[in-house]
Amino acid sequence: MRFASLGSGSRGNALIVDAGETKVMVDCGFSTRVATARLARLGTAPEQLAAILVTHEHGDHLGGVFSFARRHRLAVYLTHGTHAAASRGSASLPECRLIDGHSAFAIDGLEVLPFPVPHDAREPVQYRFGDGQHRLGVLTDTGSITPHVVEVLRACDALVLECNHDQALLAASRYPAALKQRIGGRFGHLENGQAASLLRQIDSGRLQHLVAAHLSEENNRPQLAVSALAAVLGCSEDWIGVADQEGGFAWRQLS
Repeated sequence: MRFASLGSGSRGNALIVDAGETKVMVDCGFSTRVATARLARLGTAPEQLAAILVTHEHGDHLGGVFSFARRHRLAVYLTHGTHAAASRGSASLPECRLIDGHSAFAIDGLEVLPFPVPHDAREPVQYRFGDGQHRLGVLTDTGSITPHVVEVLRACDALVLECNHDQALLAASRYPAALKQRIGGRFGHLENGQAASLLRQIDSGRLQHLVAAHLSEENNRPQLAVSALAAVLGCSEDWIGVADQEGGFAWRQLS
């Protein structure tokens, strides 16, 4: 199993998970043209994808999903709440599959476990993927860490982990007070220290890859996120990856 990102941040998100015969996209916050170009950069064509899995209805995650799925005749998986919040665009999808945010399912050879997270959306989930040998956990767009989140991610071989903001930078930013409260609240986004706290609660010794994701371009710095995570793992800072807005990150292989 391997995984890569088309881009990560407030201006668009998309992740590709490849389990050999099965490739899926998680979210698509980019136009069809941009997503196709970024897939090509990874040596992947839209026709190779089996489905798009949606985490929630915010535009930086859902914005390009329906148009991309219609263009390439892809199934879209999303929760009942997300579907209700974005039902207007889903009416003409070739295949729309409503999922239970607590129940695992399979897409061909890929095991998919959605899990609910605290975020200011209708019924948001994140995902853990497995191929029978390895597990990849994806956790972005959550304002806090719940015991269930810890349990789901406890034994992953790779983790894409939100490090949205630095607490001090957010407090000093030019953002309005209400927006600061939303971002830093329990239904907002993870701060570097919260992401580090999650690492302390899981079996980090299994990790082959750790990628910091969904960094705010204004309220965080890659070095701050990497330093917080490396301090927990006791590893060199250059071992930890960072997903950026324009480049995402290249393929990472689990072995």
